[in-house]
Amino acid sequence: MTAETTGNRSPRSIDTLIQNAHVVTFDDSGTILADGAIAIHEGRILEVGPSHVLSAAYAPTRRIFANGQIALPGLTDAHIHTAQTLMRGLLSTLGRTKALRVPTWREYLVPFEASLTPDDVELSGQLAYSSMLATGTTSFFEAGGPHPESMAQAAVETGIRGAVSLNTMDGGARIPESMRMSTEEALQRNIDLVDAWPHDPDGGTRVSACMSLRQIITCTPELVTGIHQAAQERGVKVHTHLVEGTYEIDYALENFGRRPVEYLLELGVFDHTLHGAHSVLASIEDVELYAAHGVSAAHCAKGNYAIGAAPALKMWRKGVAIGLGTDGVANAGTLDVFRVAMLARVGQQYIEATPVHNRNGVGLEEPLQMAVTGGARAMATHGYTGTLAAGKRADIVLVGTDGPDAAGYSSAEAFLFECASGRDVRTVLVDGQVVVDDGEVTTVDTEQIRARAAVRQQELAAAIA
Repeated sequence: MTAETTGNRSPRSIDTLIQNAHVVTFDDSGTILADGAIAIHEGRILEVGPSHVLSAAYAPTRRIFANGQIALPGLTDAHIHTAQTLMRGLLSTLGRTKALRVPTWREYLVPFEASLTPDDVELSGQLAYSSMLATGTTSFFEAGGPHPESMAQAAVETGIRGAVSLNTMDGGARIPESMRMSTEEALQRNIDLVDAWPHDPDGGTRVSACMSLRQIITCTPELVTGIHQAAQERGVKVHTHLVEGTYEIDYALENFGRRPVEYLLELGVFDHTLHGAHSVLASIEDVELYAAHGVSAAHCAKGNYAIGAAPALKMWRKGVAIGLGTDGVANAGTLDVFRVAMLARVGQQYIEATPVHNRNGVGLEEPLQMAVTGGARAMATHGYTGTLAAGKRADIVLVGTDGPDAAGYSSAEAFLFECASGRDVRTVLVDGQVVVDDGEVTTVDTEQIRARAAVRQQELAAAIA
């Protein structure tokens, strides 16, 4: 029963009511309520409707007066490397004194990850996830790193929603021995992780695990097929890096006589179970295959354009479940997905529209839709996140409209889609619990975390010298 039909009934007791918000639901109809309210109980959204109706229908324990702030679903980071968080700025600093070796992932990122202890990874997670919450990201999809159990613990502590995974490699050259596993060990460790942190298809468990393959040049065909089968049996996704660089395509052609997507298709693993991060060098034919086989993707706009003309907009308009990812902080250190959306808009405009003199080739809403609904679809959580609607988990962000960037905007939604950033975030709820209040993370001591991280970063810097 909705509030519109309650008549003279007594107001229903609930946990929380957000009212007087400019509600942007991100539903398929593009519903926007200029003076809207959101009723929340036991972690779920009960109802979205006009403030005057819901405020009379419900008796909340907590009432949040939004005062015209924009309410939207939480953003998703569809590709993050938690274990690289303490690398923030290290490569830029090193690059000022010497030429960096390539590829960066093999020469610096993996060796750095190999040097980390479980405590380091937990600290990395605390630092990353608290920063993400403060800038409006309520869910993350981990690419795969060392000590994923420590990531999960940090996610539990901070209050964010997410799926962690293990860095998985059973082959490849110049890989630290501590990161290389036998095929059997790699498969079993992935299974053990997912069994320990199972995915709840209803979203009631915030933190779960998925499976991971670093990329095809470090994973044998036996591991690729074994991980895929185990993931299917457990109803989880496999996170991998896919068509990210020319070296990967050359490797696949040399070793398998196929481009990467064709190779995975031939192995029988190119389906809805697979999440292909970056996908920068996907061809037109590849994009068609992503759409036809239900493979999801992540566009990491901070770094992808240094590699190639990423077909993110083509994928989005073909119906591919593509979200936006920060790729962590090792490159251009922000974890603000609003900023990634802005970069995606600029990059996709230049790739898709500027060459044909179309100044408006990217829809105003499209980049942020990728970050919200696209990210939820990519993580296969769209059944319970990604829109503000009855029955969905109450992962909600309130964005202020009183900051310097909002001044003079003709409408709140124009500001949201065009110019809002993480610095405008005021309140964040995950599963109905307030985790950011007046811009401050409430779940952990961020000052202490940042102080510890600064000290530990300097101790770890030698790992990438």
